[in-house]
Amino acid sequence: MKVIYKITYPNGKIYIGKDLTGTLTYFGSVNSELVEKDFSEEQRRDFSIRKEILMESEDAAEINSSESKFILEYQSNNPVIGYNQWPKFKD
Repeated sequence: MKVIYKITYPNGKIYIGKDLTGTLTYFGSVNSELVEKDFSEEQRRDFSIRKEILMESEDAAEINSSESKFILEYQSNNPVIGYNQWPKFKD
């Protein structure tokens, strides 16, 4: 099953991504430098994230076309809210 997922980090920021392979342990290609700068060394010692499935489909084209819609809906491209860097956030 192909999916659109939402990752929620301990600071409340989110990342929206897609997985076309249905891999349980895939957590996206978020820019790790962006995430790491938001957490101290101590906070990194005990770190949990949450992965929620927002959409499932067997159709890769549907997943591909829906990913940016979810990013815009959740505003995860807004640096205050999330870690998505595309599509570019516009104030």
